[in-house]
Amino acid sequence: MDKSSIGGVFLAVAGIVTGLFIEGGNLGQVLQPTAALIVFGGTMGAVLLQFPLHTVLAAFRSLAHLFAAPQKQHDHLIRQLVSFANKARRNGVVSLDADLQTIQEPFLKQAVMLAVDGTDSTELRKIMRVSIDSTAESEERLPLVFESAGGFSPTIGILGAVLGLIQVMQHLDNIQEVGRGIAVAFVATIYGVGIANLFFLPLAGKMRLRIHDIHQRREMMLEGVISILEGMNPRMLEVKLAGFVDHSTRQQRERAA
Repeated sequence: MDKSSIGGVFLAVAGIVTGLFIEGGNLGQVLQPTAALIVFGGTMGAVLLQFPLHTVLAAFRSLAHLFAAPQKQHDHLIRQLVSFANKARRNGVVSLDADLQTIQEPFLKQAVMLAVDGTDSTELRKIMRVSIDSTAESEERLPLVFESAGGFSPTIGILGAVLGLIQVMQHLDNIQEVGRGIAVAFVATIYGVGIANLFFLPLAGKMRLRIHDIHQRREMMLEGVISILEGMNPRMLEVKLAGFVDHSTRQQRERAA
């Protein structure tokens, strides 16, 4: 599990609930099913109006990956590409055909397959660039779903509060009922602002970071395969691919070496 995501959710919820208890409140004051129905239902309805259903479903399915530890494994990928370079240098690029079954990542497998089939490096770059661009376009829509939800929910929370206040105005003859009704009405605002700033917008931000890492990894694969096809020295290839690794990871590798 990703400690940052799990810890962030726990800290955010625990901080707000603890603050509520310190002020003498209780969870029953903020657990209002009517307010939740207005905010969550209204927000999801607005999101579905803006995005196709398959995009919304794909965005929510991708949430599981945000709470799982990122699987970068750049070192493993560099070693794999360098081993391919050594083999291609000794026996030719066609010899990599025997390694196709061992490649787990579809993008890398497709690039190596094109190289084995004799595709020119320029054409291979064009073909795989189309794949990268089309995949990136579809993946970059996913964070937009949560960014839109984060924009809609506070406004719908205010709408829920106004609807609650309309009901309160009908009982102005009972001051106790008015006080309780106003408190309940503002719960919708809490829900709207809370889920936007504690969940939707942070999730969108982390999703963008994960997508960036995935794109960087694909670029790394593409440059590796093209360099192998062009006959680059394996040591030079290793140095070239190390440039894709962030500075902190590079320092850790140097210390380990």
